[in-house]
Amino acid sequence: MTRWKMAFGLVTVAALAVGCGKSEPLKGVVPEEALKRLAEGNQRYVAAKASHPDQTPERRTQVAGGQSPFAIVLGCADSRVPPEVLFDQGLGDLFTVRVAGNVLDDAGLGSLEYAADHLGVHLLVVLGHERCGAVDAAVKGGEAEGRVKYLVKALKPAVSAAKGLPGDVLDNAVRANVALVVKQLKTSKPVLAELVEDGKLAVVGARYDLDTGIVEILKP
Repeated sequence: MTRWKMAFGLVTVAALAVGCGKSEPLKGVVPEEALKRLAEGNQRYVAAKASHPDQTPERRTQVAGGQSPFAIVLGCADSRVPPEVLFDQGLGDLFTVRVAGNVLDDAGLGSLEYAADHLGVHLLVVLGHERCGAVDAAVKGGEAEGRVKYLVKALKPAVSAAKGLPGDVLDNAVRANVALVVKQLKTSKPVLAELVEDGKLAVVGARYDLDTGIVEILKP
């Protein structure tokens, strides 16, 4: 059983819990179905059996008139972690926002709000990854140059949260950063927090393994 399958059951329960109490059924792809699609795509990718869906000229024509992605991914800008590839998805399937260290700023937050509120996407995945260079810079400390200072500053709380934990400090910081960003998104008012509270949005954290290709859903 892969880590995706093991974690998927736990997160599905969480996603269902998020939907409890909503006054009407969700329109579009519900969180648990979106997670299933991502899980199946990642399994194909890991097994070197990617199907490369929704990448035809017909699909290009179809989405030219409008978009309806089934999941949002806030990921790192690292060239080794392209969500459409590691989840085996295509044009119009994922709404992706990528920045080094998957840190959150106003521009990124506005983009996520647009996808969740205006496009009606019900699943938001915060995707960190193994050996993240931005997180590593924050762990090592020292004086960063240029705008990299902003990234390091934004990642410092994750580094502090990882201190003293058993295991690899960098990987602990990567996981802590994902957890902190998930918390930020769930409590971001007025848009995302209200969507979460109303059962219209599920926010989950994940970690990509550079060596195996496996995406692991992280426990809340």
